[in-house]
Amino acid sequence: MSDLAPYPLAALARRMLREIDTRQSIFDLPARRFVLGDAGRDLSVRFHGHTAATPFGPAAGPNTQLAQNIVLSWLAGGRVMELKTVQINDRLTIPRPCIDMQTVGYNVEWSQELTLEESLTEYVKAAMLIRILEASGKLALAPGFARTVFDMSVGYDLAGMKSERVQAFIRGMLDASPVVEHLRRELPKELGPLRDLDFRARISDTLTLSTFHGCPPDEIEAMALHLMQDHGIHCVVKLNPTLLGAAEARRLLHDALGYSELHIPDAAFEKDTSWDQASAFLDRLHGAAQSLGVSLGVKFSNTLIVDNHRDFFPASERAMYLSGPPLHVLAMHLVQRLRGAFGDRLPVSFSAGIERANFPDAVALGLVPVTVCTDLLKAGGYWRGFGYFEELALRMDAVGATTIDEFIVRAYGEGGPADLGAAKLRNTDLYVDRVADDPRYQAASNRKPPRKIGRELKFFDCITCNKCIPVCPNDANFSVRMPSTPQVPVKMARQILNFADFCNDCGNCDVFCLEDGGPQVIKPRVFVDRERWLKDAPRDAILVEAGATSGRFDGVVVSLAAGEAAGDDPRAQILLRLREALLDEGEVNYVGELLRAAPAT
Repeated sequence: MSDLAPYPLAALARRMLREIDTRQSIFDLPARRFVLGDAGRDLSVRFHGHTAATPFGPAAGPNTQLAQNIVLSWLAGGRVMELKTVQINDRLTIPRPCIDMQTVGYNVEWSQELTLEESLTEYVKAAMLIRILEASGKLALAPGFARTVFDMSVGYDLAGMKSERVQAFIRGMLDASPVVEHLRRELPKELGPLRDLDFRARISDTLTLSTFHGCPPDEIEAMALHLMQDHGIHCVVKLNPTLLGAAEARRLLHDALGYSELHIPDAAFEKDTSWDQASAFLDRLHGAAQSLGVSLGVKFSNTLIVDNHRDFFPASERAMYLSGPPLHVLAMHLVQRLRGAFGDRLPVSFSAGIERANFPDAVALGLVPVTVCTDLLKAGGYWRGFGYFEELALRMDAVGATTIDEFIVRAYGEGGPADLGAAKLRNTDLYVDRVADDPRYQAASNRKPPRKIGRELKFFDCITCNKCIPVCPNDANFSVRMPSTPQVPVKMARQILNFADFCNDCGNCDVFCLEDGGPQVIKPRVFVDRERWLKDAPRDAILVEAGATSGRFDGVVVSLAAGEAAGDDPRAQILLRLREALLDEGEVNYVGELLRAAPAT
């Protein structure tokens, strides 16, 4: 089974607040890696008239789909949350695996895996959980550091956007009052005053228009106009790297960076918007936005479509979408080209190969927000966000800047222009003129896959390196204490489990696991819904219910009622040990409440 199952708000809130008290972590992210701000440094930026406490945020993708993903992105310092793209076709069949981070970054997943209605609810839940955290007093947030902007992402054609269900989603994000009040009633009484907080009803009035590959230019313009005119929404138009044109895109990719194995199909340039077409409709849209009293921005960039030349994705996938280091160079050249044509008239947001070392440079160019996807899927996952802010602080301190605007003016030397707009343009030219020569982005530096030790993964007793836990954007993998017993001998005191409701079989944990086989496939998969557990057959899996725990091992099903002894059946003994381990740490896993609710025997 690879479909996601959102979790109840009450259970997420309980887990979140108990975990910070008992383990100093939230959704398995250690508190020492939370980004909580610094009273001596103002990182705030303006985005469509709103103030966000930092310019950093997750890009629309796997890090902004489920409520806990968004909370984790926020704890990592994200304050402009570009939510997973939604569209009218919300029953997609996405190939598995769908994310390949072995080298630079490829994927074949490009839209939401939830229904439109589920997506709306998840985004509202996330906003409520963040508000609860802010008000709980459990985080030492710097003054003003909670200020967060939620940014919708919608695609991919005008007809779908004007459909009633997509329109309902947009209206719901503009005024989520009914959803907020429904969810408020779900919050447990033990939260006390936190249940009565002033939860935001206007989740978002900004939208990044996802145009994807092959969207005609007149369709892009019509969608942006519709959003601004009919909904009064501030709009960012996300464009494709094919705007560079075939000659320049291939020159950068092949000649400058050395990715000779990557082939951009000719059709990508034939079907996509050209630079002249984009320049024309951006100029018209900018004028329309001014007359309507809303703002218009541009985002670089979408992923780059290339032929699937690898064996990671199913053979049925003829194309895949490139991200990471090479895309950074292509997208930065587009930023330079746009600013050469429009100056500082159009605000630019950015997403392409951002990581710790280049995050301050993107900030120095005045890009807002600077969003990340690929790097958050690498070893450490959300932990990596902390390093971004360490690096930014070092760079700001080096030039004596205490605000983002001061940093933009001073980032590349005191001799730069004092005017903020002029500094952005100057910094863009300085950075882009050298970026293609930086070894970090070249093929020779990005060919080595994550380490493997040549050992097959087992149901129990992997080496418990824990790499699979933070690289899962959904927090699906977790560990429990399982001391060795004669019935279930294990070498490692902690064992890895997989919470199946949050696992979409993307394959990312397999990429970074030191052993072969995939944690999402081999490790015990835990379900809390019988129908989903049955649908997952014949894979080995555990079902946790209030009155019983069941297991399927090599096609054989065993069940134990609460309090029932395991007897001599080795499968039942394994099941008993798993149940005991889950119950032992029930405060910080997703099934503990069900186990504690078991009837007395």
